[in-house]
Amino acid sequence: MIEHAILLSAGQGSRMLPLTAERPKCLIDFSGRTLLEWQVEMLARGGVKTIDVVTGFMTDMVDVVIARIDDPRVTITTRFNPFYKVADNLGSCWIVREAMEGDFLILNGDTLVSEQIVRRVQQGSDWPIAVTVDIKDGYDSDDMKVSRDGDRLVRIGKTLTADESNAESIGFLAFRGEGAALFRNAVRAAMRTPEGVQHWYLKVIDSLALTGKVGTVSIEGLDWAEVDFLTDIEIARALTDKWAAV
Repeated sequence: MIEHAILLSAGQGSRMLPLTAERPKCLIDFSGRTLLEWQVEMLARGGVKTIDVVTGFMTDMVDVVIARIDDPRVTITTRFNPFYKVADNLGSCWIVREAMEGDFLILNGDTLVSEQIVRRVQQGSDWPIAVTVDIKDGYDSDDMKVSRDGDRLVRIGKTLTADESNAESIGFLAFRGEGAALFRNAVRAAMRTPEGVQHWYLKVIDSLALTGKVGTVSIEGLDWAEVDFLTDIEIARALTDKWAAV
C-alpha cells in the first residue's frame, strides 16, 4: 500500500478562462466540492495518508481550502512553486523532489479519479514506475499518448503518431522501490538543462522508458475525467454528481 501522494496543482488552467481568471483550476466546484477536495477524498479512500500539494497560482486560496479539510485519514502539506508562471509541471516535481522518498503516487491537479482507480493502482505491479493508462478507439493531438509493448511502456508523449499509440496516460503514476530515486534523479538532471523549465514531467518518464523500468497499469472501464477545457466541465460534473449521490 502506498501511503504518500503528490498532487501537482500549481497551474492556473489558462485554457479554461474566464472560469479560472480569479481561482485556480483545482478549486473549480464539482457537485459541492472542489476538484482538489474530490482528489483528496478518493486518495484517502484508497489508503493514502500523506498528501503533498504543489501550489502556484493563487496559492493563498488553495491554502484556505486545504485548511478547512478536516479529515483524520490524511495529513496535507502545501509546497509553493514560485516558478509556476515560467516552468511547466517538471518544475513542480523539482520543487517537491525532497519529498520523493519511499513509495509515492503522483496525480495531476486536473484529473478526477474514482476510488476504484486508486485501489487498482494500489494493487501494485512489478514495475518501479507504473503509468496508469486507459484505452480507447482513437487518440487526438491533445491526448498524452502511450506506446506500450504488453505492459511495458515504450514511449509517452503528445507527439506520438496514431500508429504508435495504443493507450493514453490519465496523469496518475506510482513509484515503488528504485522507481523513486530513478525519477528524482532524472528530474534533477532535466532541470539542470536550459530547456528543463519548458518540459512536462512525463518527458522525463519517456526518457526513463529506455531503462526498461517503466510499465503501465490499465484502468479501462473505470471512471475518470480530465478537466482541461471548458467543454470538460459537463462530463466531469456528471461523474462527481454520481459520486456525491452515493
